[in-house]
Amino acid sequence: MSGGAKQAIAAAPSPIDLKYNFTGYHKFYDPDGYPAVVPPWGTLNAINLNTGEYAWKIPLGEYPELTAQGIKDTGTENYGGPIVTAGGLVFIGATNFDRKFRAFDKATGKLLWETTMIKSGNATPATYQIDGKQYVVIPAFGGYERPAPPDVGAGGPSGGAFIAFAVP
Repeated sequence: MSGGAKQAIAAAPSPIDLKYNFTGYHKFYDPDGYPAVVPPWGTLNAINLNTGEYAWKIPLGEYPELTAQGIKDTGTENYGGPIVTAGGLVFIGATNFDRKFRAFDKATGKLLWETTMIKSGNATPATYQIDGKQYVVIPAFGGYERPAPPDVGAGGPSGGAFIAFAVP
C-alpha cells in the first residue's frame, strides 16, 4: 500500500525445498509371500451402467502352487484389461502367475474357456476379422515366477509371443 517492495516470508518450506526419498513399490505380504489381505487378491468385475451396481464379480487368476494344494479362486495381481465382443464374450489375460488367457460370458461372468500361455498376457487383447472369421490376439511377454524377484523383470527368461486365437 505504501508503494515500497517487501519480501514475503513463507510460513513453511516450499514444496520445491522438501527432501523426498523414493525406495520403490513395497507390497504388504504374509510370511509365505502372498498378499497379506483376505482373498480374492484380484477380481474381474462387470458393472451395470444403468444402476452403477455390480452385475457380477469373480476372482481372476490363481497361484499354481496353491491350486495344486486345492486352494482355488484366490485371484492374483492383474495387469491388463479385458475386451468384450459383439457376441457377448469377455477376453482377458492380465494374470501374472498362472499365465492364463480366458473367455467369459458377458452376461453372467461364467468361465467359458481358458488356456495357459508361454508368458502372461499383461496387456489388453485386440480383435480383428479376416474373410469373415474373427480372431483375438494378445501379447504374451509379461509376468514372473513366485516368489517375485526384488527387481521385477530380472531373473526370468526374456521373450514371449503374440498369440492369436480364432473365435468359433
